[in-house]
Amino acid sequence: MAIGFTPKHIIDFPLNDLTQEQFLVIANEATRKMQWNIGYISTSGLIAYTDNGIFSRNSEIKIKLSSDVATINSASTGNEMMDWGKNKENINGFLAAFEALRTTLTVDDIKIKYQELKETFPQEEEDILKLPPATTTEQVKGFFSIFKPTSDFAITPILLDLNILIFILMAISGVNIMLPDNESLLNWGANFRPMTLDGQGWRLITNCFLHIGIFHLLMNMYALLYIGVLLEPLLGKTRFISAYLLTGIIASIVSLWWHDLTISAGASGAIFGMYGVFLALLTTNFIEKNARKALLTSIAVFVGYNLLYGMKSGIDNAAHIGGLLSGFIIGYAFIPSLKKPEEKKLKYSTISVLSIIVVISTFVIYSKIPNDIGKYDTKMKEFASMESMALEVYNMPQGTPNEKLLHELKNRGIYYWNESIKLLDSFKEMELPLEIRTRNRLLKEYCELRIKNYELLYKAISENTEKYREQIEDYNTQIETKINELGGGQQNK
Repeated sequence: MAIGFTPKHIIDFPLNDLTQEQFLVIANEATRKMQWNIGYISTSGLIAYTDNGIFSRNSEIKIKLSSDVATINSASTGNEMMDWGKNKENINGFLAAFEALRTTLTVDDIKIKYQELKETFPQEEEDILKLPPATTTEQVKGFFSIFKPTSDFAITPILLDLNILIFILMAISGVNIMLPDNESLLNWGANFRPMTLDGQGWRLITNCFLHIGIFHLLMNMYALLYIGVLLEPLLGKTRFISAYLLTGIIASIVSLWWHDLTISAGASGAIFGMYGVFLALLTTNFIEKNARKALLTSIAVFVGYNLLYGMKSGIDNAAHIGGLLSGFIIGYAFIPSLKKPEEKKLKYSTISVLSIIVVISTFVIYSKIPNDIGKYDTKMKEFASMESMALEVYNMPQGTPNEKLLHELKNRGIYYWNESIKLLDSFKEMELPLEIRTRNRLLKEYCELRIKNYELLYKAISENTEKYREQIEDYNTQIETKINELGGGQQNK
């Protein structure tokens, strides 16, 4: 079972008594017997692709000839991290077919078939299998080149750089790189219904460039790189960035509509959008048939796995689905202009129409989503203010006349506790989550205990008696217990 960014299995097969020409002919026939699609063949070897169907793993098999050895390399074409032994199985199957054909093909058969193959060979100087392997320095440079925009591959590197830069800036500012707290995420622009709907619609975009820890960042950037390498050359820079931003916005608004109190951040909504675009293209004849089948398999497996994984708590699957479906639609909308690349007006008019539709749809949904949580938060600030005023009686200096104390208890304390209860009762008309409704019930009980306590204090002062002390202490104990149930949200004076 191979594990890595590109699972593979490699062996060196000695030619022994076979010439390179003989090996190449037998290998070509064995490849056909395996029902693989041959994508390239030359005097140096061949490259073939498995065709296991849409919902199976597929591989690229590269056979490279040297003087007395054939190096056979089977590598996964999908983006899976594990191949479960599939690449080793490919090579074993090929070798079995090779040995079977080796005993049946005659020398004359091989000569005839080689002459037929020879007509399809590229010029020696154009043979891609003769390119030297990359040195360590070249490999390092090659790795870092993915972050450098070029004329043909610009948007994906820019998006990678931007996401990584923002994460670095967050880390420098003191945000935990493993598990950022909610306050940090909100400060940096995460999507959160009470805040986004409270005039902070820009969070629909900014949240697409934030990540909840380094592992979240790495997984998303790997997925972005994979789809970017495949899709950006097909779409071009303008379509690619337009699709990325539009699907990111749609993913964010779907998340906002679905979740009441979820803090959402990450590029995965937009990335799922790009996978949706690619899936749409793969269902048409825009992409070459043999490549289409292999790619459709890996993309379908990736999307299916991540949607299933997204059913776990703590993962915003609403954004994934919103991005995927919108990307699928946008992908189909791009098809006419992709088939007529010379018609620039068609390309830009398509992008313009899609942008207008997304902006209008987002605005309509944004305005229709109830922001009861936001209204609740605003009202709770009012509750906190009234609570402070009701508790001011405890801050009155010693020696305050009884008349003044009685006035404060009745006209300020008890009055504001009653007003607080009215405010809490008004929340019954709102669609609030169960935990908030439970908290409101506890707050109302807290206010009622305060009123009873104040009424006894009023009686004790007006009657100038100590006979209510035990009851007052009992109410104080109940109030303390209620505050603990609420998590210490109020101060007991």
